[in-house]
Amino acid sequence: MATDQQVAGIAEGREPVSGEALPGRYVVFTIVSLALMMASVDQTIVATALPSLQHDLHAQVNWSSWTITIYALGQILVMPLAGKLGEQYGRKKIFLGAAVLFTTASLCCGFASSIYMLIILRGLQSLGGGAFMPTATGIVAEQFGPERDRAVGLFSSVFPLGGIIGPVLGGLFVTYWSWRGIFLVNVPLGIILISAGAVFIPASTWRRGQRLDVRGVVLLGSTLLAAMFGVAILGDGHSPADPLFLALESAAVMGLVLFARHIVRAPAPIVSARFLVGRGFGVMNLINFLFGASVLGFAALVPLYAQQRYGLPTLDAGTLLSARGAGAIGAAALAVWLLRRTGYRWPMLIGFSLTAAGLIGMAVSPHGLSPYLWLSLAAGLTGVGMGFSTPASNNATLQLAPEQTAAVAGLRGMFRQSGAITAVSLTAAVLARSSHPSLAQAHIFVIFALIMLAVIPLLLLVPEHRGRW
Repeated sequence: MATDQQVAGIAEGREPVSGEALPGRYVVFTIVSLALMMASVDQTIVATALPSLQHDLHAQVNWSSWTITIYALGQILVMPLAGKLGEQYGRKKIFLGAAVLFTTASLCCGFASSIYMLIILRGLQSLGGGAFMPTATGIVAEQFGPERDRAVGLFSSVFPLGGIIGPVLGGLFVTYWSWRGIFLVNVPLGIILISAGAVFIPASTWRRGQRLDVRGVVLLGSTLLAAMFGVAILGDGHSPADPLFLALESAAVMGLVLFARHIVRAPAPIVSARFLVGRGFGVMNLINFLFGASVLGFAALVPLYAQQRYGLPTLDAGTLLSARGAGAIGAAALAVWLLRRTGYRWPMLIGFSLTAAGLIGMAVSPHGLSPYLWLSLAAGLTGVGMGFSTPASNNATLQLAPEQTAAVAGLRGMFRQSGAITAVSLTAAVLARSSHPSLAQAHIFVIFALIMLAVIPLLLLVPEHRGRW
């Protein structure tokens, strides 16, 4: 029997806030965690294969890096949209549809014959991968009831697990087979995910009768695409004064203005203005953007850096991200356990500081150690920092709108991925024009560290919360 609060939520078109944990929740958590791990693996596994992609598909670094950029761009667009689709048509349907799209696109990526075809297919793959996070968050919140804060926090250990597996798999496939295997490995996993999800994930009965904000999606997508494409052509030899670059960036600015006007005036925009600038949300959006630029952008660039600067083999370079993932899992487990006592600010303060120290360690030369050991220690330290900060940053602001967990989670992911593609696109353009790419990338790591330190004063503005939400 639904409570009065749940009935009111249905009438208002909000997500139900479950009053008790449901049977079978751990099976459901395992299934949705597999989806999140696949999405995580596909970010780090491609980073390991970038040099091989460049060679086999005859692509420059600024275009091969678009296999990472377009994946993040697609996620940015679909994350807020997937939350609303889940409310309107049921989260299980959207989750399984995303799994089918992700698996099919992965199969097609494995047979791509050019870098441009691969970029398009990666864009399709990202639509499936991006829908996992908001739908999974909503499913878990329904299943775990009073324990949903810890369950959502545990997602923090799922992504580092993908960070451990992805680089190793990528290194193995590139070393002993082909980069194509990094996509084909998703096919059997996707079939397992679809089958298990169809059987064990309960159907949702919550609906919202609102139209989709197609105009908002088009405005946001065209704005980001114009901005990122303008950055990409800088790597082809265009200068910032080039008319094409200026036209693209001007179009991006105009698109941003139109998008801002749209979300204020539209009855049901893709992103609610309340979640953009409302109390607590505005500062966390900025923090998530900078966090994504420094942490997710860092993950995409480490293997390439290790190979170019120190000549490490592909497999060794990939396992540096595994060291980061291992550090993140251990720290995240402790952070989730302590979260109700510490609140949100202290874990993020410790995590961002450790991440900055690790980034600086990546940039400087080894002191009395082998390059591999030195880079592993630095990458592991960034992982520990990520593990401490991510559970708190995942939960921050959710207590402000617990009935809309999917929408808030989608927005959080959108800002993190926006930061990531900005960092990767700018870095790729710099590397393509640099005569010493490895040293340029070392300097970029220092910039990432400074960004993390600059975020720390913003933590004073984050709404503090201890206990359940």
